[in-house]
Amino acid sequence: MSMLNDIKVLDLSTLLPGPYASMMLADLGAEVLRLESPDRVDLVREMEPQVGSSSAAHQTLNRSKRAIALDLKQPEAVEIVHRLVKEYDIVLEQFRPGVMDRLGLGYENLKKINPRIIYCSITGFGQTGPFKHRAGHDLNYLALSGLSSYSRRAKQPPVPLGMQVADVAGGSLHSVIVILAALHHRDKTGEGQMIDISMTDAVFAMNAMSGAGALADKTAPEAEAHLLNGGSFYDYYETRDGRYFSVGSLEPKFFQGLCDLLGKPELKALEKDPELKEHLTSIFKSKTFSQWQEIFSEADLCVEPVLNFLEACEHPQLQARDMLVDVPMADGQVQQQRGNPIKFSTCNTHYSRTGGSVGADGKDVLEELGLDEKTIDKLIKKNIVRI
Repeated sequence: MSMLNDIKVLDLSTLLPGPYASMMLADLGAEVLRLESPDRVDLVREMEPQVGSSSAAHQTLNRSKRAIALDLKQPEAVEIVHRLVKEYDIVLEQFRPGVMDRLGLGYENLKKINPRIIYCSITGFGQTGPFKHRAGHDLNYLALSGLSSYSRRAKQPPVPLGMQVADVAGGSLHSVIVILAALHHRDKTGEGQMIDISMTDAVFAMNAMSGAGALADKTAPEAEAHLLNGGSFYDYYETRDGRYFSVGSLEPKFFQGLCDLLGKPELKALEKDPELKEHLTSIFKSKTFSQWQEIFSEADLCVEPVLNFLEACEHPQLQARDMLVDVPMADGQVQQQRGNPIKFSTCNTHYSRTGGSVGADGKDVLEELGLDEKTIDKLIKKNIVRI
C-alpha cells in the first residue's frame, strides 16, 4: 500500500522546484498528471546526459507520472484543465504571478469548479511584494536571503553550490510539507486553499542558526567567523593526494578522541585556538585519502571522507538504506535512480516508470474524461493537444 494512493495531483510546473515536489508525492503513491506545453520544451529534458529521448534528470524528476501536452493559450485546452480539476485534489504551478489568472486557471477560477482544490504556487519571490514579477534563479534567491554572504571563505567570493538549495530545500520540500498540511486541514474541514511558496522566503527562513544570532545582536554573520562556517576547526581538510576529509568533532568527547587517534593529545589544549586548524591542516596533508579512510573506518568521531557522487552510491550505509532503485523504462529496461529518502513502517514508496515523452498519456487522459476519438483527433489537428 502507498501512503497517498487516493490523491491526484495536476502538475503544471517545469525545471526543478515543482517537478521535484510532485516526484516526491508520486513516490508516496499520489497519481500525478504532468501538463506540459506541446511546443515549448522543458529545458530539463535537454540536459546532458541524454538517455533515449530525454535527459536522465528529466526521467528521474518525472518518474511515476503521467503526461499530457496542452496549448493553454487555446480555450479548448483550458476547458480540458477545468474538466480535470473537478477530479483532482492538488494543482501545482510555477508561473510568475498573474499568468495563471490570465489563462483562466488561477485559484479563484478553479475553486469555483472544485472548492476542495489545494492550489500550490511556487515562485522565486511569492505572490506579493515589489519583486513578485521579477525573474530569478537559485543563485539569486540564495544571494538575497543572506546565506551566500557568509557561506564562503574569508576574502573569497561565494561559489555556486553543487545542488540547488533554494529550488529543492526552499521550493520543493516546503511545498510538499504545506501541501500535506493543507490535505490534513481539508480532511477536517472540507476546505481547499491556495498556497503561496516563495523560494526566497524559504531560504531566508533557513538562516536558522546564524540568522537567530544576527537578529539578537544586530551583527551580520561573516565568512569563516562562526562555529559552523569555518570559524572553528569544524571544516574540510586536504589529504596528501588532494582529496578531502570532513571534521565535525565539536563535542568534547569527539574532539578529545580525535586528538588521541591522531596521536596528538597536546592539541586538546588548543580546542578554542585558531592555531588548531593549522595543526589539523598539516596533519591531514601527511597521509593519503585511503590511509585516512583506513584510520577512521572504525572511529566514531564525526570524521568522514568527502566522496564524489559515484563513490557515495557505493557507500554501504546508502546501499543499506535502498537509496538506489531500479525504475522501469518504456522500452522494458530499467534505469538506476536515486531513491526516495522517506521510510515508513507500513507503506512503501512507489516507482512505476521513468519520465516519458511529451504528452505520452494524453490520449488516455482525454478518453478518461469522456472525449471520443473524433473529438480527440480534432484537438490534435488544431495543435491543442500533442499526443
